[in-house]
Amino acid sequence: MLAYRHAFHAGNHADVLKHLVLVQVMQYLAQKDTPYWLIDTHAGAGAYSLASSEAQKHGEYKDGIGRLWERSDLPEPVADYLRIVRDFNNGGALRDYPGSPAFAHMLLRDQDRLRMYELHPTDYRALAGMFKGQKHTEVHKADGFESLKSQLPPPSKRACVLIDPPYELRKDYDAVVSTLKDAMTRFPIGTYLVWYPKLKRRDTVMLPDRLKRLAPKGWLHAELTVAPPGEDGYGLLGSGMFVINPPWTLHAQLQATLPWLKATLAQYPGASWKLDQHAV
Repeated sequence: MLAYRHAFHAGNHADVLKHLVLVQVMQYLAQKDTPYWLIDTHAGAGAYSLASSEAQKHGEYKDGIGRLWERSDLPEPVADYLRIVRDFNNGGALRDYPGSPAFAHMLLRDQDRLRMYELHPTDYRALAGMFKGQKHTEVHKADGFESLKSQLPPPSKRACVLIDPPYELRKDYDAVVSTLKDAMTRFPIGTYLVWYPKLKRRDTVMLPDRLKRLAPKGWLHAELTVAPPGEDGYGLLGSGMFVINPPWTLHAQLQATLPWLKATLAQYPGASWKLDQHAV
């Protein structure tokens, strides 16, 4: 089943949280000269036009990046994130939104490496075209869950792995857990970022606790709830980021940022945020 297209959701509140955390982690890893690898298991199309029919269908970006674009009171992590989006738009109006591969490519240094996986044929073609001829990057039309095994451990013994499947199928939740279990066996010192949607379903509620059991040496869990359930009781309420082996700086950064994001992105009075951490 390959129905999911991130173009319909690009730049929404879930992207804001996911990419803000990604930027902070990558900036931390770049503090050391030693190269690292960024591995994106579900890379999508790489970048998205906000004028496209897909993005305009529900206009989700308007309640995400759109709410931040003109703000001048940004916490530092939000400013870091927004700076990348502005650079991607060449300092002009908000026209395009960078996907995770674009964020990564803009932040990686010459000595670092980028590995991307995407199965959807349309998105793969867009992704491959975007990175054609780019040094130190590889784009594969392959299952990112299964392919991660071949990338770990990386030669430099430093890596950040982003795992954000569409979660259209219940098996995606089990695949996230089994993939991380294998990855932690192969490369226990890597930094792993898992994005998940906050939905009214048992799989979503249970996922963070399942991930905690895989990371006895340290994890961070951030969650942002901004939207009410739809008329049918369902819909995307918010999202979460679970980070295994997080930078020691990340908790303080999110502690200062999540309340501001909740207030700025809230679509109803019941909006909330949550942050917890286990460190050894």
